[in-house]
Amino acid sequence: MVKSFLRQSPLAHLHLEARPLMAEALPAAGISISECAHTTQIAVRGQSSDPAFAQAVTTALGIALPTDACTASGAPERVHMLWMGPDEWLVVGPAKTDDRIGDKLEQALNKLHCAVVDVSESRTVVQICGANARSVLDKGCSIDLHPTVFSPGRVVNTVLARSHITLHQTAIDAKSGFPSYDIYVHRSFAEYLWSWLEDASREYGLQMNP
Repeated sequence: MVKSFLRQSPLAHLHLEARPLMAEALPAAGISISECAHTTQIAVRGQSSDPAFAQAVTTALGIALPTDACTASGAPERVHMLWMGPDEWLVVGPAKTDDRIGDKLEQALNKLHCAVVDVSESRTVVQICGANARSVLDKGCSIDLHPTVFSPGRVVNTVLARSHITLHQTAIDAKSGFPSYDIYVHRSFAEYLWSWLEDASREYGLQMNP
């Protein structure tokens, strides 16, 4: 992994942490966006049909291996696992947990035919939530995001505004009923996608969180 003192978010030069201080209060903002910088991301490849593989993952992470297409398991605030393909998953955790999560997986899976690779630096995560979050995503994504087919725990690899992304609906706020999504975007497209989200959100009232 990259040395901690060398790590820099692909959006660092936008100084997003200062923008909430300069922006006007928007109590009725329909959109809230923020960057979840340096999120731990570990790619795992293996055979879901192998009971030993599934059990080893559960032992290492304390969560079940998602085997249904386009689903996730775990708790978004802690460690969770995204289905990326029939034999591929993305383990996601808080920042600065790369070594701990990676070591646990490698120790649990070291005798099995599989692969564990730290890909934390390849993408950043943009979180979008609010009353109009789904409407913003609908502007640039062809996937049907209606709650009857795309709900919390659903994951899809798709295109948003011509950028390849992984989209994960993490939750629906219990009080407001508003959805929340994590958008995984490659570093080279991060600034472009952030700018597109800002522009697409303005008509609803935009609030940026550090």
